[in-house]
Amino acid sequence: MPHVYETDGAVIYLHSFATIRAEADLACFTPEEEIVVVRMIHAAGMVGLESHIRFTPGMAIAARAALEAGAPILCDARMVSEGITRPRLPAGNAVICTLHDPAVPALAAQMGTTRSAAAVEMWRPHLQGAVVAIGNAPTALFHLLNMLEDPACPRPAAIIGCPVGFIGAAESKEALMAVPPAPSVIVAGRLGGSAIAVACVNALASRKE
Repeated sequence: MPHVYETDGAVIYLHSFATIRAEADLACFTPEEEIVVVRMIHAAGMVGLESHIRFTPGMAIAARAALEAGAPILCDARMVSEGITRPRLPAGNAVICTLHDPAVPALAAQMGTTRSAAAVEMWRPHLQGAVVAIGNAPTALFHLLNMLEDPACPRPAAIIGCPVGFIGAAESKEALMAVPPAPSVIVAGRLGGSAIAVACVNALASRKE
């Protein structure tokens, strides 16, 4: 017997978000944050993720304003940069991922660090007023935080800190939220990932689910 399943994409879309809103505990989020959280839950397929999501006050508003003003989006991995829906971007924003720059391997060797961290060093010319989206590498977030300890380092408008994994992911996000150098959002603990970071960017860019 053939499988019977929903084939109307619009219906799937509407029912998915209705299910999230019916099952997730969204009471602690502002309206601007809630739109982002619902998208992040949808990307993870995980009601309950909301209990791990933390915003600094005003982050969603600040990030959205920066995007509307034309801020570039700095991504730690191609999985993040390629997932951002360009038509959602409000100002034709540049989406920048330096990880595969030919200079990165030598820079990483010189710095004695990972390629992901070295690639963040190459963000300096673009960092002022940017929206940062880290969805993969804890070392990228740690290196960004080290850079931002220097008062002379350009300051991003907002940081999406969602690296995933077992080594350094939880710790890097804790460090970000301990003394946030910019308005920030994280998924606490080991959870995170590129799809969640992308969902966050897309929600902030579009103002709607």
